[in-house]
Amino acid sequence: SSGINAEYGTFLMSLAYKNVKYQLKHKIAQRRHAGVTAEVMQQVADATSDKKKAVKKEKDDRVLFKKTEVADLEATHFSIFYNNALFLFLTIILSFYILKNFTPGANYLGSSVTSACIVAFMSTGSN
Repeated sequence: SSGINAEYGTFLMSLAYKNVKYQLKHKIAQRRHAGVTAEVMQQVADATSDKKKAVKKEKDDRVLFKKTEVADLEATHFSIFYNNALFLFLTIILSFYILKNFTPGANYLGSSVTSACIVAFMSTGSN
């Protein structure tokens, strides 16, 4: 029972991580565009100072790649933090307040599965 509970919770949390990351990635990319563009243009200028000028398409490709990389990393970190914090909060509320009169096994099973279900459900909503 405990192994199945762990697998089910892990599946739901990974689903929540993926959903929140997907929702945030585009927003973060838009917010970081100016900073990433300036950084990449500075790197390109430093690298090509004595060589021929970099082609605009190459610059745009580098900016897009760097922007995607930064947005992916930030979205991943925030998704993990947000989902873990929400899961921990829900687990504490459920186990210490709502399910406090249940047996320890039922309390663990109920609080962890319910918390994972709520986190996964909340991750599917649109912002």
